[in-house]
Amino acid sequence: MSITAENKQKIMKDYATKEGDTGSPEVQIAILTTRITALTEHFKTHKKDNHSRRGLLMMVAQRRKLLDYLKKKNEQKYLDLIGKLGIRR
Repeated sequence: MSITAENKQKIMKDYATKEGDTGSPEVQIAILTTRITALTEHFKTHKKDNHSRRGLLMMVAQRRKLLDYLKKKNEQKYLDLIGKLGIRR
């Protein structure tokens, strides 16, 4: 259900805006998207896992807030990121 440390490091390296970047909105959104995708797969087999579903909804809300922030600050980065991650507008 969670992502491995190696996978997380790879995501950070792919979406980092500079060397050693771990906290930029782009990196945080990419990590949340990976976790959301993993949880979505989990729910295909565990339909009644409502405790994890609440966590999923909280992650989706957090990602939405970060996307709104990024769109407000730099719309071109926002458009590039959602295109790269395959997220709807």
